Amino acid sequence: MAFEKEIEKLNNKLKELNAPELAEKQHQRGKLTARERLDLLLDAGSFVELDPFVESRFANLGMEKKKFPGDAVVSGFGKIQGRQVYVFSQDFSKIGGTLGEMHGKKLVKIYRLAQKTGCPVVGIIDSGGARIQEGISSLDGYAAIFREMVRSSGVIPQVSVILGPSAGGASYAPGLSDFIFMVEGISQMYITGPEVIRNITGEKISFEDLGGAPVHMTKSGCAHFVYQLEKDCFLGVKKLLSYLPQNNLEDPPRQRSIISEFFEAEESYRLAEIVPEDEKRGYEMKGVIEEIFDKGSFFEIQSEFAQNSIVGLARLFGYAVGLVANQTKSLAGTLDIDSSDKVSRFVRFCDSFNIPLINIVDTPGYLPGKDQEHRGIIRHGAKVLYAFAEATVPKIALILRKAFGGAYIALCSRELGYDKVIAWPTAQIAVMGPEQAVKIIYKKELVESKDPKKLEEEKIKELRETFLNPYEAAKLGQVDLIINPKGTRTVLIKCLEPLLNKKESKIARKHGNMPL
Repeated sequence: MAFEKEIEKLNNKLKELNAPELAEKQHQRGKLTARERLDLLLDAGSFVELDPFVESRFANLGMEKKKFPGDAVVSGFGKIQGRQVYVFSQDFSKIGGTLGEMHGKKLVKIYRLAQKTGCPVVGIIDSGGARIQEGISSLDGYAAIFREMVRSSGVIPQVSVILGPSAGGASYAPGLSDFIFMVEGISQMYITGPEVIRNITGEKISFEDLGGAPVHMTKSGCAHFVYQLEKDCFLGVKKLLSYLPQNNLEDPPRQRSIISEFFEAEESYRLAEIVPEDEKRGYEMKGVIEEIFDKGSFFEIQSEFAQNSIVGLARLFGYAVGLVANQTKSLAGTLDIDSSDKVSRFVRFCDSFNIPLINIVDTPGYLPGKDQEHRGIIRHGAKVLYAFAEATVPKIALILRKAFGGAYIALCSRELGYDKVIAWPTAQIAVMGPEQAVKIIYKKELVESKDPKKLEEEKIKELRETFLNPYEAAKLGQVDLIINPKGTRTVLIKCLEPLLNKKESKIARKHGNMPL
């Protein structure tokens, strides 16, 4: 009888975790509840909740009336597509999802368990930030979380899903994670709220304009994926994780499909049609990507930020690879400050988790201009050099047309550590474009010539035919293969497979000093 009473007591306490009136308030805000979100993310029946009865120890400033079991966050572990993950979901319906001492301890426990077991962490963020009533204990809670996130960096994948506010110091948690997902209309991320900005500067600004999903996807570059609905957002999280290993000691999972098996038997005759012969004409690089990699496998990251560079995950013969490409339709595919940051961070992530890198190169170099120089293109551009030089995963470069100057060094120079450099016959490799080179090399002759325009055209043609073609680089062993475009996919597969066993030792040191 006593046992039955205890079971009844337990059941009553469990009911307190799902107050219907609080759930309704969340629905009225156009958002799902913390538990509904976990149901969408995790395999059915796989979730095991930890610390559901934890409560705040504070009883000042009205906190005695605001205590809820779980302390405004649901945490535990479960499975996504059969693979173990650790998760937490902040509950905005309880104390605004704010983080206090015990809330922080729950999250620290999740990270430590994930580190020990080598599992990814997915955090669902819907929080007003630090709990004012708990003062410095709340701030120390964030400090402890941030330390665990840094300790986890490069060891286990970390994903932040922002489905409400992520305000103040709380926004540094997604900032420290590997990937950030947001949903239009409900996701907000900012350090200083609109009211504070208005009080300081007098500027009137809305939450959405300050830190909504479109802002972080197109301007700040903080968001990696943006969706219109929460359910689609969680499908995106699942898709991302399908490319990633559980931790830094594992290889990414391989996935073959019937479509890719069929496609494998065919050579692509469209590649030469997609890339124009006229080097000054832009084209859709994503069309090239779709032709080369497994059908439907390309998963672009930061698609609306720094669009002159494309980064994302794809599959080649079932193998997960990290893809970096120049989008010639935007800024002619040059590398600028934002794209340098985008590329270098992605490269370092892939290197951390054993994901081979494939570059598709068609760029005239780094973007010139006074604004870029003053804002630090040297510092930002050096990040790309650093990231690729540091990376020890397999690195393959494919040059389609232009590979000039510093961008050539960063994206396809064997001396920077590329394992294979492949070129189409149309590839041009040089310090700079022939037009600029002729004006420098033959400056005196052009000034003295009776027909400088004709001489310039002749020298450009001579330079193009004599020095820019890929055969000159191949003579020096800097290009391994010059191939027919239609066989690109087959050649890439043949080059990738033996490199999957690549082992490369690192110099013993505490860590390098990346130009940040």
